[in-house]
Amino acid sequence: MKKLLPILFTCLSLGFATPTVLASERAEQGWQLIEQGAMIVDVRTTQEFADDHLDNAVNFPLSELDKHFANVDKDAQIVLYCRSGNRSGQAYQYLQSQGFTNLHNAGGLVEMLQAK
Repeated sequence: MKKLLPILFTCLSLGFATPTVLASERAEQGWQLIEQGAMIVDVRTTQEFADDHLDNAVNFPLSELDKHFANVDKDAQIVLYCRSGNRSGQAYQYLQSQGFTNLHNAGGLVEMLQAK
């Protein structure tokens, strides 16, 4: 049992640390793309957007993507974010299925603000 505890502790530590590291990387990459002129799209609700959002972001709620992206160039560089990265991940998959080629899921708003 004594030999298993350090292994278990290491596994648990790695399990909790890995998502944070990945999250920071996706947010940092999002900022790099934004600095290069990418379109910033917040896919949260209009109320969430009104409460707080990134400068220069447009609010295209997940439930209305088809309407908002109808006239967007499918080759445009687009950075997506939401509250946690879940809805922006769904938006990423949907837009990719619609032929958009330069997408990046930057995760959540707080994550993006912390990476700035």
